Order: sequence, then C-alpha cells, then structure tokens
Amino acid sequence: MAYKIIASQCTGCSACEPECPNVAIREKNGVFIIDPKKCTECLGHFDEPQCVAVCPVDLTCVIDNAFPRYVAPV
Repeated sequence: MAYKIIASQCTGCSACEPECPNVAIREKNGVFIIDPKKCTECLGHFDEPQCVAVCPVDLTCVIDNAFPRYVAPV
C-alpha cells in the first residue's frame, strides 16, 4: 500500500521530500503529499519507509488503505 501524509499534522518541514527514493513526495500549499502511483513503501531501497523514519511528527506518514500494496515488476 502506498503511504500518505496527514495534512493536518504536516509541519511543512520538508524532511521527507529528499529522503524518498522514488521522488513520490512533493510540496503542495505548504504541506507535503505523497503520489500513491510512485510510492513503493521504499521496498528494495530501505527496511522501512523513509518518510516515516524522518518525519518529526509521529503518525503523520501512514499507510493509505485506498491503494493496493506495491508489487515490484517481475
């Protein structure tokens, strides 16, 4: 599943944006958003999603259940 950023909790610190190996995070109106089509949960890159690892506010980057789990191409 892709991750999403809870906008009401995002401080706009930008810690997450440069850490995303898939360039799935961008700023929009002062907060950051994750493009679910680009998010791979950092599978194949890191042991945990980097947005979660670097975000200073707990539970701001969370699983977006509206999107299926990422499956790497074969």
